[in-house]
Amino acid sequence: MNPAGTAEQARRAWAIAKKDIRIYYLKGPVLIFGVFMPVFLFLAFLMGGRQLPLAFLVSGLVGMTLFFTSTAVSPAIFPWEGQARTLERLVSCPVRIETIVLGDMIASTLFGIGITAVTIAIGLGLGLPLLHGAVLVGAVLVGACCFSAIGMLLAVPPTNVPSNIMMLSSLIKFPLVFISGIFVPLEQLPSWGLALAACSPLTYFADLIRYAFTDASYFPVGIGLAALALFTLAFTAVTMALHRRTMPRRM
Repeated sequence: MNPAGTAEQARRAWAIAKKDIRIYYLKGPVLIFGVFMPVFLFLAFLMGGRQLPLAFLVSGLVGMTLFFTSTAVSPAIFPWEGQARTLERLVSCPVRIETIVLGDMIASTLFGIGITAVTIAIGLGLGLPLLHGAVLVGAVLVGACCFSAIGMLLAVPPTNVPSNIMMLSSLIKFPLVFISGIFVPLEQLPSWGLALAACSPLTYFADLIRYAFTDASYFPVGIGLAALALFTLAFTAVTMALHRRTMPRRM
């Protein structure tokens, strides 16, 4: 039983996040799946010969960047630490399992925000006007938390083989990208495609980013932000509950 209160657990979660930042940000799989993959997807789409506005293209790139970066760190941390036998030492410390998960989520969130800020700066450097800065900031902050929670949810299977988690992660993330209005505007999707898109948090994030740059969106801004917030709360709650159940099987 750990008597530490919420403030102390938050401090310990930040300490875990700083550890993750020092160790995992420059790992090969994190850089490949978090940085290079969205860039290559964007370039492949850009060279397809489709004449699309710069705002649509950059908004899609921002959406893919935050999604891939925020879900690149968290899924592999537990397998890496389980493989190195450092997870047992961490669990034996006076920290709750929820604190460990929160620390990993903080590291993933900061990684996503940092890389996405560079992507946004590139878009602004290309002359793209920023019409709604507050919406952009709010969407990035909530979206990064949401996608990092998805990353931790992908890490639930109690395996200490990182490649197994990365394979599962790819099988789930790539379909989400293609159904979320990143490559095809939501207005052009058939009814069944729009129904699928509405089930993806990435859809609402990409829509909010396009609103920030173009003043046009498919969903009302309030609905987009509320949907992202609800997805975040739901994914975080499920992640915490599942990790409490699977953590003993990692030891």
